[in-house]
Amino acid sequence: MTTHTTDLRDTRGRPLRDLRLSVIDQCNFRCPYCMPKESYGPDFPFMSSSERLSFEQLARLARTFVELGVEKLRITGGEPLLRKDLPRLIETLAAMRTLEGRPLDIALTTNGSLLAARAQSLKDAGLSRITVSLDSLDDKLAGRMNGVDFPVARVLEGIAAAQRVGLAPVKVNTVIERGVNDSQILPLVHHFRDSGVQLRFIEYMDVGGASRWSASQVLSADAMRAIVQQHYPLAPDGATRGHGTAEIWRHADGAGSIGFISSMSHPFCGDCVRARVAADGKLYLCLFSQQGADLRPWLGEGQEAQLASRVRALWEARSDRYSELRGTVPASGRTHAHKVVRMSLVGG
Repeated sequence: MTTHTTDLRDTRGRPLRDLRLSVIDQCNFRCPYCMPKESYGPDFPFMSSSERLSFEQLARLARTFVELGVEKLRITGGEPLLRKDLPRLIETLAAMRTLEGRPLDIALTTNGSLLAARAQSLKDAGLSRITVSLDSLDDKLAGRMNGVDFPVARVLEGIAAAQRVGLAPVKVNTVIERGVNDSQILPLVHHFRDSGVQLRFIEYMDVGGASRWSASQVLSADAMRAIVQQHYPLAPDGATRGHGTAEIWRHADGAGSIGFISSMSHPFCGDCVRARVAADGKLYLCLFSQQGADLRPWLGEGQEAQLASRVRALWEARSDRYSELRGTVPASGRTHAHKVVRMSLVGG
């Protein structure tokens, strides 16, 4: 079989390998670090269905990005399971192949609230794997953090359903904010040991709705790992992280693995191969981008070549390394000052 390659690189030599597609900007949770209810009330002007990219436009985008070298697609939001008939889009994406002829790695990130009822249809449509956000096992704390008192048990039911239908691996993302839910580190580790689920702890970042972020709220990945190791010995996985975001450590007794995402304390901009397209058709080349490039003018049928040319030009000019630059500023007293695009629009 002939191997196909693309020479597309940005100004720092980073290839384009991972596309995050946001299919909706709405969410049924109001997590304070993403969509605080004080800012996202009943009258917030979310996009109407006619303003979002259609499945046909999303598929055209994905196909173009795959031709430019993308191998992984992640469906995000908002809460992507709020998008009606989402399995229809996943079926279309699952039929695509990488430049080397392999199936795409198609993942979805969800808050888990609708997962129990949707897991089977997502798997049947061709979804490869799933990541669920869960910041606490304590119902009272979880309800406060998701902003709508959604019960933990129903999220756990969704995780179990995903495992049952064969979505693998199932990953659980936990954002740790110092003094808020750091007490949940050990209970979460205990719960997911030996479960086949990979728990991943994420440092609290100055993105999206985190308008009141300050450095004092960040618990570093190293500190999180030290807390875990006091009770559960860990050993480095040994595999190189590559272009992934998490550093993987394994339970010394073989009870699975844990990931630590240290985007604040140990930025990994140099390995970032991710692009993001928001539900409104704007391309963001960094999670911390202040503005996006509108791709809608090139999303019509028959405009694939123009779309590819536009994306190529934008990627080749890419120089983003916000997290590394942020790291050059003294941490003491540092507060959120960078104007950011709302997380529910651009996706995680």
